[in-house]
Amino acid sequence: MKSFQRASFWFVFCLGLLAYAGVARAAMQIQVTGGGASRIPIALPAFTTQGATPAPPLTDIISDDLLRTGQFKLVDTSGVPSPTDISQVDYSPWLGRGAQVLTVGSSALQPDGRYNVNFRLLDVGSQSQLLGYSFDVATPQWRATAHKIADLIYQKMTGIPGIFATRIAYIQKQGTFYELRVADADGANPQTVLRSRAPIISPAFSPGGHRIAYVSFETNKPVVFAQDLRSGRRWVVANFKGSNSAPAWAPDGRHLAVTLTLNGNSQIYSVGVDGGRPTRLSHSDGIDTEADYSNDGKWIYFTSDRGGSPQIYRMPADGGPASRVTFQGGYNVSPNLSPDGKYLVYVTRMAGEFNIALLDLANGQVRILTNTAHDESPHFAPNGQMIIYATKLNGRGILSTVTLDGRTRATLSDPGADAREPAWGPL
Repeated sequence: MKSFQRASFWFVFCLGLLAYAGVARAAMQIQVTGGGASRIPIALPAFTTQGATPAPPLTDIISDDLLRTGQFKLVDTSGVPSPTDISQVDYSPWLGRGAQVLTVGSSALQPDGRYNVNFRLLDVGSQSQLLGYSFDVATPQWRATAHKIADLIYQKMTGIPGIFATRIAYIQKQGTFYELRVADADGANPQTVLRSRAPIISPAFSPGGHRIAYVSFETNKPVVFAQDLRSGRRWVVANFKGSNSAPAWAPDGRHLAVTLTLNGNSQIYSVGVDGGRPTRLSHSDGIDTEADYSNDGKWIYFTSDRGGSPQIYRMPADGGPASRVTFQGGYNVSPNLSPDGKYLVYVTRMAGEFNIALLDLANGQVRILTNTAHDESPHFAPNGQMIIYATKLNGRGILSTVTLDGRTRATLSDPGADAREPAWGPL
């Protein structure tokens, strides 16, 4: 039988969402290649500190976040003292170095063991303050504080919400075990949700980000499960005759589209989040799979070979006639629609290599975003400005991000592991 595989906090100080089983592993390393044509020059001098502070420094995390977007470039801060207050800022050296904006920050250990973090974003040209915030945080929120600051900078300078305090999910193969992990958007602070000797595939966040669906082979067949990330409660969503795969949450969070083989070949069905009788949505003599809902809940994009080769189609979310969406190339799979509905990202095969492609749905133009050969599982960031995907480096699976212009790529690497099938959680 033919088959396709699914290549598949806003900031909070509460740690309830991190109550997963497992132990956090070392942070992934980030390597950025390339950069956008027009980038905002930002100076990020080290925050002044009082008392011992956790590592890494806040500015290291903030700069990595901003660089991955391809919209910022770092101004050299060497030789210029870090001010402890905006009243001490001398703008002259920053003007001379071409900085458009400048951060001033401090962190101080308090008697109760928490840290007071103060942050200011300054406009160098007008010598005025753009942002100012103060946070009282415990050690476990150190990285989250840095991500929050990066989000604030990003939104102020671009007008678009930041995604650095969001989370990603992915599958990691380590030895004979498969692990479903949830991590910060930069790959750091990974937590294990499920660990099994049986394969796990196709993780998908619920619209609120508090639950995750996935496929497990622990009963020697593919079964769709859902799990609450706060309580750890886990339940079966789809365990029907044959194969149950490729879960995708409807925007209402009450239903999922799944691929079932109830009638022999793979077709797309809707099923309630707590299970129940499935409703068939697609109707073809081929394989229909890899459903992805539009954010307004009106449409489902999916992969089908009903025309002879795998291509991407669109149908109403409650079922009905489907129309073909991709026409360039003979093999296009794993669709994911941008949050604003303007772009479709997917995997295309060209000359035997699998790359990430971006389709502008308004004009039909296609842009190839990657130049590696084994790319899979693309998924938009919740602000629609970056895409996470899986690829291979030196024979092992890694996670990468790429901007919509293809100019900036960041590699999230964890030595000795094999990561695959990423999904990006909501804001």
